[in-house]
Amino acid sequence: MPVRLRITLLFTALGFLILSLVCVSVYFFFYNARLNGIQARLTNRAITTARLLSQAEIFDKELIRRIDSSTTLTLKNKIVQAYDYQNHRIYNYRDKPSDTLTIAEDVLDDSRVNGSVFFEVRGKEALAFHYTDASTRLVMVVAGEDVEGKQNLQLLTRILLFSFMGGIIITFVGGYLFSKGLLRPIKKIADEVSEISAQSLTTRINTGTVRDEWYYLSNTMNALLNRLQESFDLQKRFIANASHELSTPLTSISSQLEIALQRERSASEYRNTIHSVYQDVRQMTRLTQTLLEFAKASGSAGGLEIEQVRMDEIVLQLPAEVSKYKKEYIVLVEFQDLPENEEQLIVYGNEALLFMAMKNIVVNACKYSNDHKAIIKLAYDKEAIIVTILDKGKGIPESEWQNIFQPFYRVQENTNEEGFGLGLSLSGRIIKLHKGHIAVQSQVGEGSSFIITLPTALSLKNNAGF
Repeated sequence: MPVRLRITLLFTALGFLILSLVCVSVYFFFYNARLNGIQARLTNRAITTARLLSQAEIFDKELIRRIDSSTTLTLKNKIVQAYDYQNHRIYNYRDKPSDTLTIAEDVLDDSRVNGSVFFEVRGKEALAFHYTDASTRLVMVVAGEDVEGKQNLQLLTRILLFSFMGGIIITFVGGYLFSKGLLRPIKKIADEVSEISAQSLTTRINTGTVRDEWYYLSNTMNALLNRLQESFDLQKRFIANASHELSTPLTSISSQLEIALQRERSASEYRNTIHSVYQDVRQMTRLTQTLLEFAKASGSAGGLEIEQVRMDEIVLQLPAEVSKYKKEYIVLVEFQDLPENEEQLIVYGNEALLFMAMKNIVVNACKYSNDHKAIIKLAYDKEAIIVTILDKGKGIPESEWQNIFQPFYRVQENTNEEGFGLGLSLSGRIIKLHKGHIAVQSQVGEGSSFIITLPTALSLKNNAGF
């Protein structure tokens, strides 16, 4: 069912309930008001006639009948009867001589117990009223036809029915028009989104000026498009750079082999060619392995083997591991403000990936430092573990800080250094994958510091975050 029709039906159903409640309430109150009015008039007539009958020395029954016949009660075909305590009828008046009314004794008895009994008999509304004074005890029965009241009730019923049907029609039409206006922004957003493709990701949805729910939806869609455009641009740069990095050693290998096959060469020349090709193959292998690790770090935490990892143990492994990479690299470790509870040094994550992220940053720090030395500081602050890696290298210009974590990006001054430009990008993605944050502070000519913040396992457990 279309949304517009569903909104219209819901709007109509709501109008149906409201109109039903109003119409039923009006009818109910008017009906009760009519009955209360009839009972009041019948009670007054019963009391008046009973008082006249109690003064038999002044008013005889014939005089009382003349009084009843001349009294306007707004009821047609009225009947007035009086019964003594033995249920003998002692007085009887009726507008029509042929009109008779027989009252059951249980009704008379009930009126003596309850004071009055309202009932219907032969199309008439009647009241049995128990009247007592110092010398009289009577049960007065007054009945009549409320023709005017019933006509008014029928007229009200027709008016309410007409109003109800008209209200339902107006509600349905209004709901249909209202839903059209309500859904117009969605249709506009959908039309604009349908025109966006991978070739036109720069197009954005018009958010308008009113900050309503449609503005929030358009703004959210634009934010999504921004992220998609960023991902597409990143993917394009990644593919272009990866293709370039892979094609360079392949071209070198192809060229060397082609030259070697052009004529017969000596064993030493073949050996040199094979050694050069071997170096290019090793470079391709390292690049391929790095790309695989980068792809793994670009996934989600759900696809990793997550366990409890002690960050102090990872940090303590780095000096020996980095010195294996290059003997001239020196790594110093400092512990600051560590908690007494060892569990606060534990994080949830993949130990191999976290170690790789730390190692990449430390190796970079040693590589670009004048003394090939890096300092690692481990600290604890507010349910987070902070690892700071410092060097005294060339430093990074502030304009480059936002780019150094991009794949294959390298600072202009470092383009001649060995590497692929994937280390920091890989580390950044691993830290992000572990719900952490990495920041850089650097000053040209003095060195750089990379600050890694990781939430502890206790904080994630308390917040159900991993």
